[in-house]
Amino acid sequence: MDQNNNEKLRRTHRTSILFNQREQEAINLYCDKYKIRNKSKFMREVIMTEILKKFDEDYPTLFEFEKPNLFVSGQ
Repeated sequence: MDQNNNEKLRRTHRTSILFNQREQEAINLYCDKYKIRNKSKFMREVIMTEILKKFDEDYPTLFEFEKPNLFVSGQ
């Protein structure tokens, strides 16, 4: 990878997430069970996977049809 691509991929933006005690315990238990050592990498991958999945679901298709709605008549 050249220097320009390295600069584009450098992580320079910090975001903080606060968890309550039960959430933190669940995360710790999960990381211990699955031997996850780098929690930052794990959380970044989970978050980005969900974002990309949602983008993929929301992407318009060539033949996009409205979903049937039982509460609105077609007339």
